[in-house]
Amino acid sequence: MSTQNADTQSLTLVQAVRDGLYGEMERNEDVVVMGEDVGKNGGVFRATQGLHEEFGDDRVIDTPLAEAGIVGTAIGMAAYGLRPVPEMQFSGFMYPAFDQIVSHAARLRNRSRGRYNCPLTVRAPYGGGIRAPEHHSESKEAFYVHEAGLKVVVPSTPKETKGLLTAAIRDPDPVIFLEPKLIYRSFREEVPDDPYTVELGEAKVRREGSDVSVFTWGAMTRPTVEAAEELAEEGIDAEVIDLRTLSPMDTDAIVESFKKTGRATVVHEAPKTGGLAGEIIATIQEEVLLYQEAPVTRVTGFDVPYPLYALEDYYLPEPARIKDGIREAVEF
Repeated sequence: MSTQNADTQSLTLVQAVRDGLYGEMERNEDVVVMGEDVGKNGGVFRATQGLHEEFGDDRVIDTPLAEAGIVGTAIGMAAYGLRPVPEMQFSGFMYPAFDQIVSHAARLRNRSRGRYNCPLTVRAPYGGGIRAPEHHSESKEAFYVHEAGLKVVVPSTPKETKGLLTAAIRDPDPVIFLEPKLIYRSFREEVPDDPYTVELGEAKVRREGSDVSVFTWGAMTRPTVEAAEELAEEGIDAEVIDLRTLSPMDTDAIVESFKKTGRATVVHEAPKTGGLAGEIIATIQEEVLLYQEAPVTRVTGFDVPYPLYALEDYYLPEPARIKDGIREAVEF
């Protein structure tokens, strides 16, 4: 993390998004925010509140309800030197823009042999837990991780949200910035006033431990740390790694933690089949197989459409289920 001063304010995660946008728009006049209701209305979650009054119509642009058009326009703006930050109201609304993201944004540098790049940051509230319908609550990070040319970021704390978002906006290539809305307003943290960056591609150790490594990200980080703290009372010392950036993934952090513990659990809220837990387990098999003491366990969502609210708490991993998964890895 770089360039911080001592002045801070207590912010929620969504307020940190707004603070990060404000800081970069103030610092760089090429940064442009766009999306449905992001202007006078301040966005569906108020992540852009007040930016229109501060920066005006030319830099905070209300768009039609047309995700493909929003991202397609942003790609063109990025190719010609701007740094657009389009907001998708929910990540489940990104599917109409998927072709623009994977066929154009992700490939522009390669396709033009370096003549053009695409400094684009697509922001989207994602994940479940707020009693919203299925397309508002899915966790499709694997879609974007699979696409070469994209970086994929999922923050888990207000302070790191601002630093990661700032780094994403300054990045010369497209970034998918997935904001876990379950924790948009669930806690506060002291956030430096001045702009700063948190380097993309670096994981964070949330809890040191020696018995088992637990890999997670986004909204699942807090219940995983909670589960680890409760297991410590049973004598199980779990190390919790928050990956923070899913592409590029910090495989060095995964390998080094696993070499220390020899056991692992992966926690994510996306469905189990095709989820990123499989990629993490494959990395362990390829890189540190001879350190392995037990099968790696997975605590995930289920291979079903995201449920309506009555079953939402059952679908999402919570501390009791996470503890069972960790115990299974330790007691093998």
